Amino acid sequence: MNQVAFSPKSLIQFSSTPRLTSPSAKRLTTESSAIEVLTDFQSLKPQSVVADTPIDEAHLKMRYSGVRLLFVTDKQDHCIGILTSKEVIGTRRINLAMQQRNLDRNEITADMIMTPWNKLSAMTYEQLSALTIEDLVLIMEGVTEQHLLITQHDAQHELTIRGLISATDIQNAVGKEVNTVVPMARSFADICQVITGHDL
Repeated sequence: MNQVAFSPKSLIQFSSTPRLTSPSAKRLTTESSAIEVLTDFQSLKPQSVVADTPIDEAHLKMRYSGVRLLFVTDKQDHCIGILTSKEVIGTRRINLAMQQRNLDRNEITADMIMTPWNKLSAMTYEQLSALTIEDLVLIMEGVTEQHLLITQHDAQHELTIRGLISATDIQNAVGKEVNTVVPMARSFADICQVITGHDL
């Protein structure tokens, strides 16, 4: 059997402290493809919780996963809504759920304060791929939500969520074109004003 000879001399010892290599920040323009700002779930696993997850547990998952949004799923793994850090940290929806159901805070679950699937904005992957970032923003200019879901049918022709676009991600990506005196966008309506420079 042939064996490759191993020699410690093939390794090195550091003679000075090295720097870490980091990916270059993606800098886009409003004319760049809208696909460039897609968080694609074919390459990045989406974070989710089941419907009956307590809200404090959902908040912990957000913190440890470094995300601001969780998908809420039923027992068949269908997406029934989304839960954002705004809902988990804020008190309005939590207090409303407590009053309507006569429950204590520790009894409130993700499905009680989520935004349900039928109130979410979505676009197909095929539609998105034909747009520039500016096209996308103009289409979404009246939308006061922070996120847009991107859908696609799988090999079994079942509707799936292919990815997610965040208004904040768009502003970060085209940051050099954004007037820095404008506050960080919190919705597509905000980002439209930031990028196009006109009021809605």
